Amino acid sequence: MDDALNRRHETGIAIARDAGALALRHFKSFGSLAIEKKGHQDLVSEADREVELAVRAALSKAFPDDSIVGEEHAPVEGDSGWTWVIDPIDGTANFVRGIPAWTVVLACVQGGHTRVGIIHDPVHDETHHAREGGGAFLDDQPIRCAPDARLTDGSVGVGFSGRTRAEDVARLIDGLLAEGGVFLRNASGALSLAYVSSGRLLGYAESHMNAWDCLAGQLLVAEAGGMIEAQDADAMIRDGGRVVVGAGGVFADLVRLADAAFSD
Repeated sequence: MDDALNRRHETGIAIARDAGALALRHFKSFGSLAIEKKGHQDLVSEADREVELAVRAALSKAFPDDSIVGEEHAPVEGDSGWTWVIDPIDGTANFVRGIPAWTVVLACVQGGHTRVGIIHDPVHDETHHAREGGGAFLDDQPIRCAPDARLTDGSVGVGFSGRTRAEDVARLIDGLLAEGGVFLRNASGALSLAYVSSGRLLGYAESHMNAWDCLAGQLLVAEAGGMIEAQDADAMIRDGGRVVVGAGGVFADLVRLADAAFSD
């Protein structure tokens, strides 16, 4: 298991960085990208599809028996018991408008658990990464969630998408502000989760995320000493779900605020 895990961790980082370089070339000419609208505030560009195909090809070459699930193309079934979950560009709305807040995201799942998580920010050349039991890192440096932080000590990421009820988000923000907190929405949930793991944000909450946006970041937070809500990774791949993560000093408060804000 350790050899298989380490190989997927190391190879995944290399693949994410190569994919990031490809995406960055598109980003530098974002004004000429072909863009489609999949739904309310849900965009896809030719870069998303091209980068995902490149990631799939690299993963299939390195791990031909692994399954692959991605945002833009059909799943590939394997028989190894390992499943890669990929988002070629998380933060497409930023990407297509030239806003430098987007990432390449890879997670690897086995036995209902996320074993590897990689979030690569090509614009700033930063790679947050973790493997189960091995700690969390920003490039080569170990990282930790904000120690001893309270809601009044920094910003909390708040997510919103077309799957999210506006009134739920408004209640969460109202509750957070009432307790002396402030919020950030950067339109890339994966990047926000990475920022929680490295202590830049205190926590993050969203009523529904897809697996390719959150699994890698949840592992990063857990390996960086933070707290996450217990979930089955296979169920998240199938259905998505609520995501609340945070540093130890704010997690319980965020869960309480999310419980009050998010309707059933």
